[in-house]
Amino acid sequence: MVEASGTPIKKIVIVGGGSAGWMTAAALSSMLSKEAVSITLVESEQIGTVGVGEATIPDVINFNAMLGIPEQDFLKATNGTFKLGIEFKNWGQIGDSYFHPFGAHGVDMNGVDFHQYWLRYRKANEGSVIEDFSLCSVSAKSNKFVLPNNDPRSVLSQMRYAYHFDATAYAKFLRQYAEKRGVQRIEGKVSEVSQDANSGFIQSVGLESGDVVQGDLFFDCTGFQALLMRNTLGVGFEDWAHWLPCDTAQTVACERTGALLPYTISTAKSAGWQWRIPTQHRTGNGHIYSSDLLSDDEAIESLLVDLDGKPLADPRKIKFKTGHISKFWEKNCVAIGLSGGFLEPLESTSLFLIQEGISKFISLFPTADMPQTVTREYNRQLAKKFAQVRDFIILHYKATQRTDSEFWNYCRTMSVPDSLTEKMELFAEAGRIFRYEDELFSKPSWIAVLLGQNVLPRNTDPIVQTLDEKQIAHSLNSMRNAMNSATASMPSHEAFLRQYAWAGAPAMSS
Repeated sequence: MVEASGTPIKKIVIVGGGSAGWMTAAALSSMLSKEAVSITLVESEQIGTVGVGEATIPDVINFNAMLGIPEQDFLKATNGTFKLGIEFKNWGQIGDSYFHPFGAHGVDMNGVDFHQYWLRYRKANEGSVIEDFSLCSVSAKSNKFVLPNNDPRSVLSQMRYAYHFDATAYAKFLRQYAEKRGVQRIEGKVSEVSQDANSGFIQSVGLESGDVVQGDLFFDCTGFQALLMRNTLGVGFEDWAHWLPCDTAQTVACERTGALLPYTISTAKSAGWQWRIPTQHRTGNGHIYSSDLLSDDEAIESLLVDLDGKPLADPRKIKFKTGHISKFWEKNCVAIGLSGGFLEPLESTSLFLIQEGISKFISLFPTADMPQTVTREYNRQLAKKFAQVRDFIILHYKATQRTDSEFWNYCRTMSVPDSLTEKMELFAEAGRIFRYEDELFSKPSWIAVLLGQNVLPRNTDPIVQTLDEKQIAHSLNSMRNAMNSATASMPSHEAFLRQYAWAGAPAMSS
């Protein structure tokens, strides 16, 4: 039976572990009194997780801070490294390379975006690239790192970073955190799901062991299987494969050789792209591709030939569908992580979308009757967030000039969502970018990808056109010199990590 209106939730059941399950458990256990609400997580060690070397965006810092986790403890536990952005190779054209930094480009002046001044500057300085005016880009290219300075007068205030880490280790770290706060873990595989005959609410999950776990609220963290949301509640799926045609990944870790870079590398290939994610003692790699245009054997061969070190295992295949379920919250069940949807990790948004699902749920924490006004708002916000991230990822494929394969010919000529078309057209006219409805990616991110993939506006801002060209050059050169000077005094990324949060195992050498 559905609880009466206003009755508090007393039993929460999380089905599935991994990053999604244990992030959910950790967040809820940090917010809720264990005397008032019991939290149980059901997972089976027989079921593997998708987690590989994980790259993130800066928002993960907020999640750890909310839990009160010291950064150094987190980095040591997960073999973590710092990440200042992503280097993209071969995306605009073969041979191209650009950097998407987390920090801003330069400094806005007189209420006008910095990139408008750079566009004017570029006309007299052929060969200039906007990333030369980003401290994150400059320090990343020099393999340097230092923590930000909170003084806005310091150039180091422009440092903004995220992490690379071992996702499996992160889940274990959060498990310890959650269990200390009263979360009960039950080992077992779900064999049946019981629903209320009238409301359809999930009442319990039965395990192969014969145990039955009852709850008022359930979280589906079962990955692509979506055991509760799709298999039990029958929630549909919105497929975005026509915009994002990759459907398979081959993943493998390799020995770390050479310098420990403070950034992710994404290299476009004939039918997809390959990632390189450096953690302290190994490097995570994966080749994402369209199985219609590339065989598994070809994909594996391409993956292995481009590794920087000896593979540590055989490649692992992951099949996926890009898109999301039609409702992230249905009846008394909420989907978190891959059970809710998947967007390929081109911009490292996987953990962010988990985090968003958790934080939006906490802000809308319901009573046991699950008011429809609450669930509707949750579904609206999550669908909007997925669509915004989707558009930014599609941009990388659409804004290409490559003509060397069927894959890139399709991506270059495909129709895209109206919301993305409008942004691209507005930028193409006079370089204007706006941020809507608290969307994740800000102006510098859109600018980095558009300019990096050779999308130049037809005109520059008319206000900037009226300004003295020499004064603009003086201001920009001063900014660049300050960033170069600051970078020169930074320690290397590895030297900083060794002093700050080294995990303890010996580093690989080249």
